[in-house]
Amino acid sequence: MEFVLKHAAFAHLREVGPLPCTLNPHEAESLALVGAMIDQVLELHPGAQRLHVGCDEVYYLGEGEASRRWLQQEQNSTGKLCLSHMQAVASHVRARRPGVTPLVWDDMLRELPEDQLAASGVPQLVEPVLWDYTADLDVHGKVLLMQKYQRCGFLRLWAASAFKGATGPSQALPPVEHHLRNHAQWLQVAGSGPTDALQGIILTGWQRYDHFSVLCELLPAGVPSLAACLQLLLRGGFDEDVKAKMENLLGISSLEITDPVREGAGSFPGRSILALVTQVSLHLRSSVDMLLEGNRYVTGWFSPYHRQRKLIHPVMVQHIQPAALSLLAQWSTLVQELEAALQLAFYPDAVEEWLQENVHPSLQRLQALLQDLSEAAAPQPPPTGPAGGAAQDP
Repeated sequence: MEFVLKHAAFAHLREVGPLPCTLNPHEAESLALVGAMIDQVLELHPGAQRLHVGCDEVYYLGEGEASRRWLQQEQNSTGKLCLSHMQAVASHVRARRPGVTPLVWDDMLRELPEDQLAASGVPQLVEPVLWDYTADLDVHGKVLLMQKYQRCGFLRLWAASAFKGATGPSQALPPVEHHLRNHAQWLQVAGSGPTDALQGIILTGWQRYDHFSVLCELLPAGVPSLAACLQLLLRGGFDEDVKAKMENLLGISSLEITDPVREGAGSFPGRSILALVTQVSLHLRSSVDMLLEGNRYVTGWFSPYHRQRKLIHPVMVQHIQPAALSLLAQWSTLVQELEAALQLAFYPDAVEEWLQENVHPSLQRLQALLQDLSEAAAPQPPPTGPAGGAAQDP
């Protein structure tokens, strides 16, 4: 709800005034707002069979003034409040489009008592999606949770994994091995859980951790991970034969892409973005660090002390400037290619944000070094005496 509740026009619907992440469920206008959003989505998807209505991580539910008053009444609890809102939202979906099944994230249901879940009416309205994006997912714990949900009346369950995202809010390249292990664990859950309970798995691919965070892995950078995870699910495992077939299908030399050649680094849409993002992620910052912190001429003769005072031995300019200019030219050319490739796939604001977060800081460090070098190497005017004339030798 952050993308709505951040706006002043909807701020009065927040559960906690300063925080735009939780909706106040006591306001009739809140349900009307969610209902309008649902109607807009359904209108654009006339053939939809399912609609995921979210409802996860409602951390501040119960902390608003209206909720505090409501919770003072006997028999009321945060769990009951959550379930009543879920029921209202799901009922709106069912009433508006009887053939559409609402899905909900399961984390707000996990700790609720079985009798409360069973009596709420929610199991007859929604199908929970059990999410876990970790590589060491607790298989036995998930099976027990599925059994609990079934006892409460949730007969159809879903799983949710991740092929990108979930490993760091500013991650640029997905760690494929992590995501493969996550999917392998979910396969174990599917094989160990109640028969026919799990209807399928949703492979999530995050673009931000929340509405206010930076961009994580771009979709083109996640395509090989997505392909690998799909193959693992389809084939029940990911051995060397499956890996080789997938690499051949994508036209890449290795799934663990560490330094792809920019030309021909794959045969899928977005391959050039992946190749260039990989170059930037693996080498841009480290190459600038190497020059600024590992070059003996920079650290020895043009330290921060020297740069602040614009001091340098003239000979050292010849040792530092060509290397810095060469590095800046090399990266500037690649970044121009990357910007052109990104513009084919993303809106301008996303391109600007990604470059500003991942590219500009390193280039600005290089440019600042060259600027300081230029100023330090410039001829200094002779010192002047008290009357403005040339200073005299004693």
